[in-house]
Amino acid sequence: MSELPRPGDDAAHMAVALDEARAAATHGDVPIGAVVVRNGEIVSRARNRREADADPTGHAEILALREAGKRLASWHLLDCTLYVTLEPCVMCAGAIVLARVPLVVFGAPDPKAGAVISIAQVFDERHLNHHPKWRMGVLREESESMLRSFFAGHRGTTAD
Repeated sequence: MSELPRPGDDAAHMAVALDEARAAATHGDVPIGAVVVRNGEIVSRARNRREADADPTGHAEILALREAGKRLASWHLLDCTLYVTLEPCVMCAGAIVLARVPLVVFGAPDPKAGAVISIAQVFDERHLNHHPKWRMGVLREESESMLRSFFAGHRGTTAD
């Protein structure tokens, strides 16, 4: 099994996830991006595509995990880290557990739908057979600012 990234390596990978989030907003999707990294190399990157694809499962995390599985020819992502700009929801947290991802790094908490620390703690569910570690707060301000701006635009208000 490969070595997981140290916290000092997180910002560069999260910056790529933020690029994906910006791209999601260009097609009307909530700006969330995700990157799967293995041995310091990006295996896959994705952005929310629910609106673009009319797919309720088109979350950045799901798409990034799916692509990583294809590229690595395995659904076991035991030596990968997932970087995502917003705390994963219940669906995505479940997929992360099922993929056996050992570490998730997310930028901002999601008080309305987050399933790592906010509305649920899926990674801590004792009945599950895998418990990913997680880190939060990497480029948090950038992630939150992008989301605020996006939703303010949808409401016709200012971001701050």
